[in-house]
Amino acid sequence: MVFLVLVLHLLGAAVWVGGHLVLSLTVLPGALRDRDPGPVLRFEKPFERIGIPALVVQVITGLWLADRYVPGILPALDFADRLHTIVAIKLLLLIATAITGAHARFWIIPRLTPQRMPALAVHVTVVTTMAVALLVLGVSVRYL
Repeated sequence: MVFLVLVLHLLGAAVWVGGHLVLSLTVLPGALRDRDPGPVLRFEKPFERIGIPALVVQVITGLWLADRYVPGILPALDFADRLHTIVAIKLLLLIATAITGAHARFWIIPRLTPQRMPALAVHVTVVTTMAVALLVLGVSVRYL
């Protein structure tokens, strides 16, 4: 069971992190240069159809895995050892990702104009950085 949950978690991470890296490194620079929200909006619509379900899979499987490593999960917030610290930081990054993503989805993207492109760039950069950090922390659990 752990193997299946971990595979689902990694598939979700591949979609979420990979999609944000594509957005950050290929779509966003050109859109910023041209001050054109079009490429971002064209990327966002289809990506959201697989990105959000991938994130949901990651959250569900991540909480399940965290509970296996730190039963009750919340005891991780005591940062008692390296494993607790990793789980705690991942939980905090998850919350920050949800807040940042919701802000972008409900406030930035619907009102995206050439003038608001820098605000979107900040959000994309922050979410991508957190996604990569979550991935690195997840891999580090294996190498305690």
